[in-house]
Amino acid sequence: MIDWSRVTQLRGEVGAEDFEEVVALFLEEVEEVMLRLRCDTGRSRLDRDLHFLKGSALSLGFQSFSRLCQEGERIAACGCPEAVDILEIVDDYERSKAAFLAGLPRTG
Repeated sequence: MIDWSRVTQLRGEVGAEDFEEVVALFLEEVEEVMLRLRCDTGRSRLDRDLHFLKGSALSLGFQSFSRLCQEGERIAACGCPEAVDILEIVDDYERSKAAFLAGLPRTG
């Protein structure tokens, strides 16, 4: 679910102090887009939102969430946004976020 080696690599790249800011910014930006996903029944920006989420997720090691976003982005870009399982994406994000936050102390 979480690529802990990527988390450790990112922490090394930005430093422990800035890493906390990166995590906070990631969660803030992703939560904003996740809220839009939950509320946008017309799915007017779905491919763009999933593209953003995919990249953000990869940078912080959210592997399964990133894969779901990539698949959803592909489906939405092909003209079938209604076929994307938003609930699965939201659920995976919530589980990934919980695993990530629970595992952070061991990566420091």
